[in-house]
Amino acid sequence: MVFGQLTNRDSLRDLIVAINAHSNKSYHLGFGKSITLSNMAKANLNRNSKIFEEFAYNLIAIAREARSNDDFQIKGQVYAFDSSTIDLCLSVFWWAKFRKNKGGIKLNTLFDINTQIPAFIHISPASVHDVNAMDFLFYEIGAYYIFDRGYVDYSRLFKINQHSAFFVVRAKGNLKFNRMYSRKYDKTSGIKSDQIGKLTGYYDSKDYPEKLRRVKFYDKESDRTFIFLTNNMELSAEQVAFLYKQRWQVELFFKWIKQHLKIKAFWGTSENAVRIQIYSAIIAYCLVAIIGAKLEINRSTYEILQVLGISLLDKTPVKELLKNVNYKDVKDPFYNQLSLNLF
Repeated sequence: MVFGQLTNRDSLRDLIVAINAHSNKSYHLGFGKSITLSNMAKANLNRNSKIFEEFAYNLIAIAREARSNDDFQIKGQVYAFDSSTIDLCLSVFWWAKFRKNKGGIKLNTLFDINTQIPAFIHISPASVHDVNAMDFLFYEIGAYYIFDRGYVDYSRLFKINQHSAFFVVRAKGNLKFNRMYSRKYDKTSGIKSDQIGKLTGYYDSKDYPEKLRRVKFYDKESDRTFIFLTNNMELSAEQVAFLYKQRWQVELFFKWIKQHLKIKAFWGTSENAVRIQIYSAIIAYCLVAIIGAKLEINRSTYEILQVLGISLLDKTPVKELLKNVNYKDVKDPFYNQLSLNLF
C-alpha cells in the first residue's frame, strides 16, 4: 500500500501490474513470491486498519524527532488544528453518508508547525461537526493550539486553559465581550486593539468564566480586519496575530497531500479500505520526511518524493540518488500555483 502511494498508482490493478512487472524482485522486497488482485482486495477488506494507524503514529514520532528544531519565532510547541473533507460517491461508499445525495469523510489533523509533520489524525464522518474532533486531542502543557472560528466552543476552549496550554482562535461575529482594560501595542504593526475582559453571554460566560484576551488586527495585504481570542497574556499582540497566520500551514498540508498522494481516489470501497489508504498516505509522507532529515537532504518533500517514486526498485543507495541530482530547475507545480494568503 505504501509502495502504491510512493509510486502514485491509480488503482489496485495498476499497483499489481507494476509489482508483477518486477516479480523477480518481489520476494527480496518482502512482498512474497506472488501478489494477486483478489488477495489485495481481501486484505483491504479484512486486515484491521489499526495496524496501519499504529504504524503511522510510530513513524510520526520518529519524523517529529528527526525534524525538531528551534528555528521558530515563538518558543514551545505550536500546533494548527483543522479538518478537510474528502468527497465520496454515496452509491459506492454507502457507509459514508454526508448529505442526501453525497458521501464524504473528514480528515481532522493536528499539524506540528515546527516540524511540518501531522501530530494527530482523526478520521470522522463528514456530517460530524468540526468541534467534536477537539474531544480527541490531548493538550500539552505550555503548547499553543491555533484554530479557525469554526472551532469556537467555549467549554472546549476552557478545557485547553485548564490543561495549562494556550489557544489562539478567530472570534465569531456574534462575540459578546466586556472589556475590563486595554494593553499597550504598536499602532504601526496593524494591531487596532488589545483588550482583556470576559464573555458576557449567559451560556458563554458559564462555559468560559475566566478572563480572555481580544486582539483586533488589520491585515493590509487582504484589506481585512480580524479579531482573535486567546488565553495567553504574555505574548505581544503582534505575536498573537503571527501565530494565527501559521494556521495556514495545515491548509497547505491538506492541499499537498491531496495533490501528491492518493487520498481522493480510493482502491477499495469499504470503510476499512479507505482508512488503510489514508494511513498509508501518512506513512509515505513521514517516510519521505524522515529520509530528508536523517540524510540531511536540503530538498523539499516534493522533490524527494519524485525521486523516490521512480527509484523504489533501483539498487542505487538512496543518499546517492538524492545528492547526485541537480534540483535547481525542479519546482513544485502545486506550490507555484498556490496563493499564500495567510489569512
